[in-house]
Amino acid sequence: MSAAEDARRPLWAPWRIEYVEHGHEARRCIFCEPEEPVPDRQRLILYRGKSAFVLMNRYPYSPGHLMVAPFAHSGRIHALEPDTQAELMTLVAQATRILEATYNCDGLNVGANLGAAAGAGFADHLHFHLVPRWRGDVNFMTAVGEIRVIPTHIERSFDELLPAFAELAR
Repeated sequence: MSAAEDARRPLWAPWRIEYVEHGHEARRCIFCEPEEPVPDRQRLILYRGKSAFVLMNRYPYSPGHLMVAPFAHSGRIHALEPDTQAELMTLVAQATRILEATYNCDGLNVGANLGAAAGAGFADHLHFHLVPRWRGDVNFMTAVGEIRVIPTHIERSFDELLPAFAELAR
């Protein structure tokens, strides 16, 4: 099959329509507690600490893409209490260990986009991204087509990660 013929084949990603249709709308902060209680599983929250928590990214770059955020609604690291700063970094470290053990990844991208100019989608609520990576995981879909191919469903990833984060609570 030629590249031109291959390019005409559709790639179906029906779960993305929610983001396409509503991603541009002003919305509440995904890191703050909603007015009406929502189960942690529905919000993809894997772990709650004293002042910070771990959740899965609903629109991941790779399987196991996590975020670590404080409960406090703040876009600045230096505005957080020292105990919160420490817990954030501890959770980042624990989450990297869990991702390495669960996914046998070759590496991780860990970072925070501080402010809208730095690319933060929720600039007013600081959060760290932890993205598992494997040698050769950037294929033509990501590099050329600006499309991400995630080989597993997010609920399966949640179920794979939850036991390890449950151990943190003990």
